[in-house]
Amino acid sequence: MARKLNYCGWGFEGDGLTPEEETVLLASYSKRFGGAEFTRKRLPPADAAQLPAPRVDVPAQLAAFSSADRFERLTHTYGQSYPDFVRMFEGEYQNAPDFVARPQNEDQISELMSWASGQKVAVIPYGGGSSVVGGVEPAVGAAFNGTVSLDLTALNKVVEVDRKSRTARIQGGATGPEIERALRGDGLTMRHFPQSFEMATLGGMIATRSGGHFATLYTHIDDFVESTRSLTPAGVMESRRLPGSGAGPSPDRMMIGSEGSLGIITEAWMRLQDRPTFRASTAVLFERLEDAVETIRVISQSGLYPSNVRLLDAGEADLSGFGDGKSTIVVLAFENADHPVDAWMARAMEICGDHGGKPESDEDDGGGHTSGTAGAWRTAFIKMPHFRPPVVSAGIIHDTFETAITWDRFAAFHSAVVGATRSAVEEVTGGPATVSTRFTHVYPDGPAPYYTFVGQGRHEVLAEQWLEIKKRASDALIKAGGTITHHHAVGRDHMHWYETQRPALFGQALGAVKATLDPAGIMNPGVIVSA
Repeated sequence: MARKLNYCGWGFEGDGLTPEEETVLLASYSKRFGGAEFTRKRLPPADAAQLPAPRVDVPAQLAAFSSADRFERLTHTYGQSYPDFVRMFEGEYQNAPDFVARPQNEDQISELMSWASGQKVAVIPYGGGSSVVGGVEPAVGAAFNGTVSLDLTALNKVVEVDRKSRTARIQGGATGPEIERALRGDGLTMRHFPQSFEMATLGGMIATRSGGHFATLYTHIDDFVESTRSLTPAGVMESRRLPGSGAGPSPDRMMIGSEGSLGIITEAWMRLQDRPTFRASTAVLFERLEDAVETIRVISQSGLYPSNVRLLDAGEADLSGFGDGKSTIVVLAFENADHPVDAWMARAMEICGDHGGKPESDEDDGGGHTSGTAGAWRTAFIKMPHFRPPVVSAGIIHDTFETAITWDRFAAFHSAVVGATRSAVEEVTGGPATVSTRFTHVYPDGPAPYYTFVGQGRHEVLAEQWLEIKKRASDALIKAGGTITHHHAVGRDHMHWYETQRPALFGQALGAVKATLDPAGIMNPGVIVSA
């Protein structure tokens, strides 16, 4: 029996924090805000949500796989962003899709696209609903006669495995757990584990260029895509299976990162790996952030390619519930399916020692990186998506944004972004601000910093307060030369800064591509290509 999605919250009904965990979580915020007491806002029940009547009915030719069920429409309105949860707690669903389609095959997808193109109805692709940038909300304005949420999760099979080439053909609606279960019998893994792994679909991960398990070398889903098959309103586009090619611009690269604006990724051949059997992990403490940053730069340029080399400054470690609140922590891990990783770990630890790092312990768990600070970080990382409901209910502003910058500019960039974000939180909330950072991924030429900001908001203006902070932080990172997103995608929330970041001529070229593949402009309008 299929599990029922949470009406408000990450995952499925029954998931989430226990009452005891919520109490501990909110107590930590109260301490941060000087003993503040929180007024908890109650989530309206699903039957009390403000859901508009559908503007278009389910047409007869789509009725076999479509529904205007109230709960379906509610759970396909929003993703998992902070403002999404604020509006859920307000019971506000004015952008709900008119109906939800869950096709079982490509013919049904094509039939839906054809009908929607003729009726001027926007089609919003929906995978696991894990977008944190407004990527799945049917907010398309008055230019369309209606909206339909196209749920791909019924296309969830690993169709075939090529063990010799170590690849597999996988449908776009398969979730991370479904993929890994299907590959386990062959001793293989895709080994791409974003924080949204439990819910995220393969098509969604490819369309949003998700960042995954590896902190170095294989950082994005791009690295694992061998070829793609996509359905567009203009027809099928499928790239050839090849380990590499220099034959002009690549068709599958055009679909990677397209965020549903050009068509639907129905299948992809994905590069796999043997399941790792050798592992080692540890945590290293640094008194100064600058020393930890320099250590990671040297490791990133050493050719060691650790699977994990995460930096957490003192504030980030404290927010996550571990560390002494004074030290910067580097979480370091290696894993391999072919050979022991002890020599790689030993050399990385030498580099840490050269820059003043002190190992927390001599831990080497030999299994799943589950002990010590490395294990504590992993546990906190997995639980974080469940923090949203209690945090929003208490009127606490706690959110993140991520970017990337080259090593030579990092110090000035970091100072500018932290300063602008802290000032924004303090001025908007009138209270204390916490702004912290971690590195999620690193490259030989620079890190991908991930920033967290926390402040005590007010229920009546919570969305407006968040938006002002978001704008000022985004303005600062673009002005300082960073990217508006390293792995969270563009969606609707980042479009203004994405248009600023990309060359104007490239934007025009994307518009021409969309006009060819999606002549009626129905595919996720306003995302990647301006509506």
